[in-house]
Amino acid sequence: MSLRVCAILTLIFFLAPLANPKDKNKNVLPEYVLSARTVAVIENPNSKVPLLNPAENRVAQEDVEKALMKWGRFTPVIDISTADLVIAVRRGRMVNPTVGGGAANDRPVIIQPGEDGIRIGAQRGNPPAATSGQSQDPSPRRGMDIGPSDDMLEVYRGGVEYPLDDSPVWRFLGHNALRPPTVPAVTAFRKAIEEAEKQKKHKP
Repeated sequence: MSLRVCAILTLIFFLAPLANPKDKNKNVLPEYVLSARTVAVIENPNSKVPLLNPAENRVAQEDVEKALMKWGRFTPVIDISTADLVIAVRRGRMVNPTVGGGAANDRPVIIQPGEDGIRIGAQRGNPPAATSGQSQDPSPRRGMDIGPSDDMLEVYRGGVEYPLDDSPVWRFLGHNALRPPTVPAVTAFRKAIEEAEKQKKHKP
């Protein structure tokens, strides 16, 4: 299969859930999102490490965590198996050379002070897999990553095995959507929750 065909098929996969504008206002967040208190932010395991900027997804992950802490609604945790919600992030790029190998979300001890508190966490050994097909192969290998050119943030239900095997309950795709200081994807998620809570109050 040619690279051009692969690119087209991948874009269809990512954009299909967003293709119908009529359903845009019907996406009411479920109760488990509104009652969630802990969240694990991970690099999307389907996104390979870009060869030219290997840290871009890790930086986006940390920027989203900081934005969530500033918001104050959720407490970021390291272990996805203990999180009420799992947020997967991916910096936008159409086609890029990549390098694979290792666990993308294998993180060291974190002590991160901030205005809204201190987040401390550690990951011992390989982190739990977010998908059933996630590779833990540590051997380096080159490849190509094909996907949307916009940044993407997806929210999944936590407390289940392989949370990313299910469809995301909420998704935001936008230019520089994961960039600080505003991190527009987190701002949009906050607005979606506020809107869902308003609708909940108005229900009989």
